[in-house]
Amino acid sequence: MSGHSKWSTIKRKKGAKDAARSKVWSRLAREIIVAAKQGGGDEDSNARLRTAVLAAKAQNMPNVNIDRAIKRGTGEIEGAIIEEINYEGYGVAGVAVLVETQTDNRNRTTSDVRHLFSKFGGNLGANGCVSYLFEQKGSIILDAQRIDMETAMDAAIEAGAEDVEDDGENIIVTTGFTDYPSVLQTMQDGELPIESSEIIQVPSTVIELTGKEAETCMKMVMAIDDLDDVSRVSANFDISDEEMAAIQENL
Repeated sequence: MSGHSKWSTIKRKKGAKDAARSKVWSRLAREIIVAAKQGGGDEDSNARLRTAVLAAKAQNMPNVNIDRAIKRGTGEIEGAIIEEINYEGYGVAGVAVLVETQTDNRNRTTSDVRHLFSKFGGNLGANGCVSYLFEQKGSIILDAQRIDMETAMDAAIEAGAEDVEDDGENIIVTTGFTDYPSVLQTMQDGELPIESSEIIQVPSTVIELTGKEAETCMKMVMAIDDLDDVSRVSANFDISDEEMAAIQENL
């Protein structure tokens, strides 16, 4: 699909490792808390909460964890106040980087994000400096070992998806932002082998990187993505498979 970058693929693989450390569940819980805080605890009337719960269930989060997160968001259970803060800036070679966070400590998060931009030769910018380069989409990842491309494509298109592609390891279903909840629900009801699902930021254009610039940019976005308060990092760079193989040896 036009606009996808190598970082999208690496992030999915990285996400599988994060899941083993329960980081994915932690991020999903924060999204549920924020959604419930903003729109209430009723999934039927709160589309963002419904989407967050669907994504959590796709990652096999226990219902008790989901219910606890909803109650924290509505104030039925006490907990730290979580707010959303987005950061925008540039990496090496002018790569646009959009960092979305959900944090209970604005000063800590700002300091951590700023430090990593600086460490890898980038810099934070003003709000709006790069966000216009990205468009929100829904992304649903299917296990290619449990469903063939033709079956997945038929089911996804019938459900209302925009695009389906095979990256060699997974089948990636892309949806419009507003269609994401209904497509995800339909595919879950159809018992398709969903590995993960999330809202993503798809860049309108990508910058091809090579050599040291490719390695530096990859290390920066991975370091930022590792921060506990970060819910999503989006960047508009791409690198060749050969470059990626060389970089992985140094990661």
